[in-house]
Amino acid sequence: MLGIVGCTSKEVPVQRSDVYELAGTEIPAYYYADYVDAAIAKVRLEKVGFDVLGSYASLPKYKTFIVTSPELKEAANSPFRGFAAIARIVIDSEHQRIAYTNPLYFGKAFLQQDFDYKSAKLVSEKLEQAFGERSSSPDKLPYERLAGYHYMVGMPYYGDMLQLADGNTSALLAQMESYGDGNNTVFRLDIDDDRVLFGVLLSKKAESFVEKLGMRNAELLPYMILIEGGKAVALDPKYYISLGYPQLSMSEFMGIATIPGTIERELRAIFH
Repeated sequence: MLGIVGCTSKEVPVQRSDVYELAGTEIPAYYYADYVDAAIAKVRLEKVGFDVLGSYASLPKYKTFIVTSPELKEAANSPFRGFAAIARIVIDSEHQRIAYTNPLYFGKAFLQQDFDYKSAKLVSEKLEQAFGERSSSPDKLPYERLAGYHYMVGMPYYGDMLQLADGNTSALLAQMESYGDGNNTVFRLDIDDDRVLFGVLLSKKAESFVEKLGMRNAELLPYMILIEGGKAVALDPKYYISLGYPQLSMSEFMGIATIPGTIERELRAIFH
């Protein structure tokens, strides 16, 4: 564990810029909107200013678009904040709906004291413009918990990242690009010259938590790796999965108890 982004044992205070609107409220992790097919969804996303970086289908009836925007990239362009540079949109043909990540929820969790409420709200409004009237998912957390989120005592915080490899950035990028003969990279986002975010394919076993925990929301795959400053890092799966499923019960967590270790081993194997 790195503890890269500062102290991880305390919650980060709520920023004054957003306290008046968000403090004391529960923030949904995801929004749902009326169904459109993948082709229409892509056109709508691009029309409101998103760049579609890639797409991914973990199950036959679920297609995920990974997108970024100038606002997302700018907000994430600081040390070890790059995980906040994307949003995910799921075309859910099983339930005939669109589900997408809430930039306020994941932005506050990943950016913490660097969170810019106005920027996140603008991204959220663009998503609403693309897909129309929306409803909140049942997956929510109080705003004050997001920056210092951890599942329970003894579990990792955002800053407790997995350090996958050290070296110079160019060498790490070369290793990343050659992984699986280049076929295991779902997306690459160059946030700046020395800060690059990847989405990578893992084994069916490692990715099975999505099916086991349910597809009720915008899924968390593909898994992300951030390369910057001569380090390759990833969010600890115990943090990332529980943040994405904030209603996760202890019995559900125990049902996927071996998966975080599997994810970590596969992420490390990319660089060794």
